[in-house]
Amino acid sequence: MKTKHLILAAAMAFASLSASATAPATCCAAKPAPKYVFLFIGDGMGMGPVMSTLAYQRMVHPTDTLVMSTFPVVSWCQTYSASSPVTDSAAAGTALSTGTKTKNGMLGMGPDTVAVTSIARQFKDKGWGIGIVTSVAPDDATPGAFYAHVPKRSMYYQVDCDAAASGYDFIAGAGLRGLKDKKGEATDVLERFAAAGVTIVRGIEALPTAKRGTRVLLLSPESIGEDNNVGYTIDSVPAALKLPKMTRACLDYVQGTAAEPGRPFFMMVEGGNIDHALHGNDGGAAIKEIINFDQAIRVAYDFYLQHPDETLIVVTADHDTGGMTLGNSVLHYDAKPQFIDSQRVSKEEFSAYCKGILNSRRIYRWDDMKEYLTDNLGLFTVVPVSAEQEQA
Repeated sequence: MKTKHLILAAAMAFASLSASATAPATCCAAKPAPKYVFLFIGDGMGMGPVMSTLAYQRMVHPTDTLVMSTFPVVSWCQTYSASSPVTDSAAAGTALSTGTKTKNGMLGMGPDTVAVTSIARQFKDKGWGIGIVTSVAPDDATPGAFYAHVPKRSMYYQVDCDAAASGYDFIAGAGLRGLKDKKGEATDVLERFAAAGVTIVRGIEALPTAKRGTRVLLLSPESIGEDNNVGYTIDSVPAALKLPKMTRACLDYVQGTAAEPGRPFFMMVEGGNIDHALHGNDGGAAIKEIINFDQAIRVAYDFYLQHPDETLIVVTADHDTGGMTLGNSVLHYDAKPQFIDSQRVSKEEFSAYCKGILNSRRIYRWDDMKEYLTDNLGLFTVVPVSAEQEQA
């Protein structure tokens, strides 16, 4: 289910930015246009997931709250695409980045396949620093909507070519899916990035190897081996990219060099793993991803505190995924968010464990599975399981 989503802003309406960014002040009382713009997109992060996260924090970690919930301006909108009452991330991303409603699957073009211009490109053409960050693949739909122009979001090779040609200062995500064609043959994507003067860096720790002032493409370390996901927060994958650190690294780059003090910039930061978790109906993983996403927002908020009159932060979702809700037919009014901290693996990690069992030569018994469920999901200890439920 993908329906309504929240929009939270720190200062002014995002839709007017393109026109106002360079417009002269017409009145002494008019506020100047912002120089530093952050757009945070929680993919699939509708009102249900946000409310569930706030309930979890209130009941389990009462001293914590989402920084985005403290912003002074809150609104909502109904999402749909030009081809469906249920939008996908490509159409929604294009609407957010360009103001043009389009068909599901299309990136950076209208329903007539005519290319439209993203706000990131408009700012880039005015000399701003541009950063695109995501916890999924940088050639996925949401980040691609800010630089690509393709009729199908699955045209990864062309999306990657558009990224290389974009001129953007900093792009970060899990991995590129256009490195091979449909036949499994290597493409020239890496050569295109190199020819465009882009330094490809694997992992945050390797960032110092990139020369200041050059363009950077930050990808997951090769040891991660997952092109479409940096790894779920709940899985605590060693060496995995973390969205707050990626955001901080991007912020460092888009501000330019010491020779460009006060350079204006635009950053789009996507919490893509929120959507992945919600597609799997993994509420525990989704809540931890939203908190991780909010920690990235705090990086921008700390910057705002240093530049309060020049910074705009907009937080939104592109749609709502999964129909997440606090109540259900089993628990009724008695939601138990305290059980979430006993979950230590995502649904995908549990699935990988089960596949490993099937592919191994070891004979597994119920006691082996019960031990895993106890250690990683809190069943039989924190989460009560009756004898009847265990037998089932």
